[in-house]
Amino acid sequence: MESLSRRSFLRKIALAGATALGPGIVGAGQIYEGSKIVEAERVYRGGPAIIVDGKVIQPRREVPVICETDVLVVGGGCAGVMSALAAARTGAKVTLVERYGCFGGLWTAGLVLIVLATHVEADQGLKKCVRGIGDELLNRLLKIKGGIINQGPGMRDPTSDPEATKYVMAEMLSEAGVDILLNSWVTNAVMEGNSIEGILFESKAGCHAVKAKVVVDASGDGDVFGAAGAEHVRHIHRIGLVHRLGNVDRIAASKSGDKRSSPNLSSNTPLPSVRWVNMQGPQGDCLDIRTLTQCELDGRRAVWEKLKKIQQTPGREQVFMLDTASQLGIRASRTLTGLHEVTFDETMANKKYADVVAIGGAYAFVGNRACQIPYRALVPLKIDNLLATGRCVAADNLMLNYTRLIGPCLVTGHAAGTAAALAVDSKCRPRDADVAKLQRLLKAQGAYLG
Repeated sequence: MESLSRRSFLRKIALAGATALGPGIVGAGQIYEGSKIVEAERVYRGGPAIIVDGKVIQPRREVPVICETDVLVVGGGCAGVMSALAAARTGAKVTLVERYGCFGGLWTAGLVLIVLATHVEADQGLKKCVRGIGDELLNRLLKIKGGIINQGPGMRDPTSDPEATKYVMAEMLSEAGVDILLNSWVTNAVMEGNSIEGILFESKAGCHAVKAKVVVDASGDGDVFGAAGAEHVRHIHRIGLVHRLGNVDRIAASKSGDKRSSPNLSSNTPLPSVRWVNMQGPQGDCLDIRTLTQCELDGRRAVWEKLKKIQQTPGREQVFMLDTASQLGIRASRTLTGLHEVTFDETMANKKYADVVAIGGAYAFVGNRACQIPYRALVPLKIDNLLATGRCVAADNLMLNYTRLIGPCLVTGHAAGTAAALAVDSKCRPRDADVAKLQRLLKAQGAYLG
């Protein structure tokens, strides 16, 4: 079947757009020609499951290997994108597998738009902690109209536009030469003893495998280390559904009784007429499909009932629902049992780690302090060739409310990707990587380690 390169795809849509709207603009004209008939290809799923003594049995099967890579990153959220970029820039061949059709995870598809914990207060003003590749991404958003607010000198905790962020992430990954597999759901780990050798994933094309020298679990839910048998901790936390409201700048303050010309119903975004609204949601197990289904249904009902109340308020009739998040706001599910667990008590005591590889900025419940994250929090106790990053690094049930924030996810993602590439280059297990060399590499890539 014919496949399009990125360049040929862009050329085709540019030509199509020229017909409808002018040069270089993708149009939406009517399409009348029929579909193209191609030779049917086998969708490999290993054959159907069968019933044996009333039980569903899946036959033994050989799984096709779609590619082999140095570093495999599972999950294209903010931590996964940072990991893939960092590994590629360190010289590794990188493959990134993401279950949705875009990058950014909860930051974009989940509409959690604010990048918390980027700075700490210092004598000379604000000190930036989120630097390196993460800050490069934030600065590139400044070049897009409506891409980001509160990013720049004297400002902290910026808020970005989700569509601009998806676009910039995709461009950066393409520039870095990362091999990307979207719409691919990881289902299992490929193991040889205690060593992970790759992953299995399902897609419209069936079941395939990716083999890798090092795997980075950036799934958010610890899907890879859970499948690999790594020790971990299960968590029950709040599950919400974020949404955005439009026309907020058209609220008539004289009618609504609010003295402000445009009262803030929720949180600002780079688009002046749009606000994003967070939802705490109920406590729930996000690894339970019934719980997830009910949270989706209840959350959607709740945001529409809230909208109806807003629209019934004088002066707010023109406010409308712009969109709801395409994925639930999962706060915690699995965290790794690593070589070291980041604890709230250590953080409040300003614990310093000799193997620090990431530092996030201040956040409300940890006070005005930069929070160190050691390399050992990314390394499983026993499983080899595997690193964790993002919200599933080793942290206790209080500190996970910090490590899951976008700012800390950006910097742990950077650290995990660089460490994975270093392990490949050094032909060693990630647990045996030269931490001093890793720290030098991170600093050379602009990371802040204190």
